[in-house]
Amino acid sequence: MTDLTATLRSIVGDSAVLTDPDVVAGYVTDWTGRYRASSGIVVRPGSTSEVAAVIAACAGTGTCVVPQGGNTGLVGGSVPHRGEVVLNLARLGELTMDVESAQVTAGAGVTIASLRQAATGAGLAYGVDLASRDSATVGGTIGTNAGGLRVLRHGDTRHQVIGIEAVLGDGTVVSHLDGLTRDNTGYHLPSLLTGSEGTLAVVTAARLRLVPPAGPSAVAVLGFDTAADAVRGASWFKSRLAGVSAVELFLPAGLALVMRVCGLASPLTGDFGAYLLVECDGPDPLDALTDCAAAIPGVLDAAVASDAAGRASLWAYRERHTESIASVGTAIKLDVTLPTSSAATFVDTVPGTVSERSTAARVWMFGHIADGNVHVNITDGVDVAQLLEDRVLRLVASLGGSISSEHGIGVAKKAWLPLNRSAAEISMFRRIKSALDPAGILNPNVLLP
Repeated sequence: MTDLTATLRSIVGDSAVLTDPDVVAGYVTDWTGRYRASSGIVVRPGSTSEVAAVIAACAGTGTCVVPQGGNTGLVGGSVPHRGEVVLNLARLGELTMDVESAQVTAGAGVTIASLRQAATGAGLAYGVDLASRDSATVGGTIGTNAGGLRVLRHGDTRHQVIGIEAVLGDGTVVSHLDGLTRDNTGYHLPSLLTGSEGTLAVVTAARLRLVPPAGPSAVAVLGFDTAADAVRGASWFKSRLAGVSAVELFLPAGLALVMRVCGLASPLTGDFGAYLLVECDGPDPLDALTDCAAAIPGVLDAAVASDAAGRASLWAYRERHTESIASVGTAIKLDVTLPTSSAATFVDTVPGTVSERSTAARVWMFGHIADGNVHVNITDGVDVAQLLEDRVLRLVASLGGSISSEHGIGVAKKAWLPLNRSAAEISMFRRIKSALDPAGILNPNVLLP
């Protein structure tokens, strides 16, 4: 390892190879705090050619590599577990706008907030937005196929990726960034690499689709008696409200926690069994949102805003769930997808399923419910995490859902991948990895059980 460290310093420079345990600590602990290493080597290349040289050097010594973006993942996929070198891509920050094509070429280290700001400055918008926008990066969101808050309108990250540049496991650079949206010349590598969690190649840059900016918008928080009423309401908004861009679910326990931790007053005049946050834009969005909400069976109360400050204050009740849950303690994070037909059953069943294994554990749920997504957070249950994960993920599968919605499989969920993928599919995954990463050095601990 000493010889490898010297080689890495010769490639990227002394200051871009980090070995001091105090400095390295933030790179080897994941966002949840559940996965951490005591020490390690962090390499911060500044170009695709440096990434290629680093990977080639590691492959030559049989040293495994963990690609890392903003390290905001929730499944332990971006930190070392067995002495791997951390390949942090934050310095790959180039960003080039192509306004005529409504596209942008962005380095893997560009944050989503920076990308969105640049798009806005060009009179456009980027379709992916998420609460971790200030730290989450282009490369990380491609690796996990992140969805975020606007999936309903613009689709997940895979829908935005037109071209890609990446380094394979032997140091070979593959680059196809011409931006042609109609290009049927073989396998579509952007689709293959998006969601691959850094196991097939290290993404260094991407050509991304931009969208027209949203027009005037309005936001509402609505109270319902039950989760089933809220899920039906979400379906109603999705099918009947032109311009709808987000439909988010949260529950009484999560709302109470956010109000306590963040010092917020209740958004509504009463207490309800389930809540939706709905956003729409377009001509007269306030009237459109109000009229649609008034027509939905089961709406018991509503708060609506169309000014920037009012919209932000309502969004806070949903967006600040994650930080509020983090204040309670280390959480088991289970990001899942359910069919609309069984989403309410899942939400109602999870607390009892968890309490059967741990009476001390507390469950917090929220998510992009119009897409079937539910973020399940369990605190005070880390000591029996595998038991709780097993029960909840098996419940998801039994209801026809997916065990991962937008954070990938990582380390946390790989034992349960067979719940959603057949033996034939997993065998195909392994053959693809072997072809693109012949040395088996890229993120070896994640995804494949």
